[in-house]
Amino acid sequence: MTRNRDRRPPSSESRKPPFAAGGRTRARAHATEEPARLSPRDRGDDRREAKISLIYGFHSVMAALTAPRRELVRLYATPAAAERLGAEIAARGLETRIMSPEEISARSPRDAVHQGLLLEARPLAPIDVAELPANGLVLVLDQITDPHNVGAILRTAAAFAVGALVTTERHSPEFAGALAKSASGGLEHVPICSVPNLARALAEMGDMGYWRIGLDSEAPAQLTDETISRPLALVLGAEDRGLRRLTRERCDRMARLDLPGAIKSLNVSNACAIALALAHERLSEA
Repeated sequence: MTRNRDRRPPSSESRKPPFAAGGRTRARAHATEEPARLSPRDRGDDRREAKISLIYGFHSVMAALTAPRRELVRLYATPAAAERLGAEIAARGLETRIMSPEEISARSPRDAVHQGLLLEARPLAPIDVAELPANGLVLVLDQITDPHNVGAILRTAAAFAVGALVTTERHSPEFAGALAKSASGGLEHVPICSVPNLARALAEMGDMGYWRIGLDSEAPAQLTDETISRPLALVLGAEDRGLRRLTRERCDRMARLDLPGAIKSLNVSNACAIALALAHERLSEA
């Protein structure tokens, strides 16, 4: 069985006064000194110890501000960006520090496109395999490590109302930063089920009634020819290695996308979008 994880209780922090234009929140107006700035590399270990996730970019930050299950810590924003999200900031009573774009860049990961917004938040608690929806459609990722691909997959998953994303504790990207930016808010809408052993998790899902279809560009059968019903798990592998042997063995069927052109394989996030569209259409007809 996957191991149980303690749920983080909702924040008990008292609500703070809303954002005041032209400076920090009124609750922080008396503070005159900023803490010494460190490079993202120097701050990395401290953030892991404090369990702080960095979220940046307008859509990602707005989604986090409006997600009840996300515990927020602090927001750094330009005056224009803070004004644009004034209602959402006030609703959460979030401490907001007003800075120039350059000051926010200094606090952000290198090359981050922050759009004037950098949010410090607590990581979302993962769910257990036993908490997967009983009649759901879920995605399973077999060691897909690129944060932009996983972020794009999460964005598509949110668009198709996917019930959860199952991934490995190791060999998976951090669910923050570049991944959250690529997900464009999708991270707040798709629960993450992080497991230590994917083959064992797939076996548990089979016991729960999930029909597990692995996607492989060289599979003999086409996805459109497969019998599809809920609960359904679509299993995707890394572009360079595909699905591992034990992952394949835990799938009920292997299937490929029917691509009429000369190229028969796609970027994993693109393949995921097509597979979800096909699966959603078939499930809607059932």
